[in-house]
Amino acid sequence: MSVKKNKLIVIEGPTGVGKTAYAIDVAKRLKTEIISADSRQFYKELNIGVARPSEEELAEVKHHFIAHIGIEDYYSVSKFETEVLALLENLFQTHEAVVMVGGSGLYVNAVCQGIDELPDPDEQLRENIEELYKTQGIEALRAQLKILDPVFYNQIDLANHKRLRRALEVCLQTGKPYSELRTNTKKIRNFNIERIALNRDKDELYNRINMRVDAMMQNGLFDEAKKLYPFKHLNALNTVGYKELFEYFDKKISLEQAITDIKTHSRRYAKRQLTWLRAQENILWKTL
Repeated sequence: MSVKKNKLIVIEGPTGVGKTAYAIDVAKRLKTEIISADSRQFYKELNIGVARPSEEELAEVKHHFIAHIGIEDYYSVSKFETEVLALLENLFQTHEAVVMVGGSGLYVNAVCQGIDELPDPDEQLRENIEELYKTQGIEALRAQLKILDPVFYNQIDLANHKRLRRALEVCLQTGKPYSELRTNTKKIRNFNIERIALNRDKDELYNRINMRVDAMMQNGLFDEAKKLYPFKHLNALNTVGYKELFEYFDKKISLEQAITDIKTHSRRYAKRQLTWLRAQENILWKTL
């Protein structure tokens, strides 16, 4: 007789589609809890600009991984994978199913499929690479990676400075090419996984995004961004909704242009999320 496995129900979809409300509805019906896989909602200081669930929504269902770290804290996708798996083991003792919701595909896949066992970076090494990027620009990162790992150099998006920096960290710390350490081997989980991707008609989705940005501004996004302006150099603040307002504070663009840019960049982000989701396997699509 086979033992019935627990189930992780993953709610995915583009920004603005309505994942939060849908996930809460599912969790309430199943009398279970929610794990957030939205990497920007992890930060205590980010609220309005990342569409964090409201206090009322958080009170309806217990949420995990919301506002649990600070913007200056180091956090990695591998740490998220480890912490979520430990939490699931605990939750599955009292719940048959658990809901995970998020728009950060890398974090979702880390839990569903696992990621390669790469070392956490040495802090001094990370600072050295950061300094190289600040003083000599992205071209210096590309030149070093081309020498250390020509294979990965030919695969990577050379405009993505974060991935360039991470690849260099691994190469320099291990003495091995990053490409050799990436096995992309899918890990077997001891629970079932059901992935549901939400979508809407394109015009409706884009209209929802535009209206949400207007609502964010009315609810205090301007003041939230102003308070975070001194930290604009941090990776956590390289986020749609904040970086456009930082451009306004730097007197580079008008406030009207900043709001227009937030809407444009949010719509582009939604499009990229949908493209990424369509390339994933075993996803059940649901049109709202």
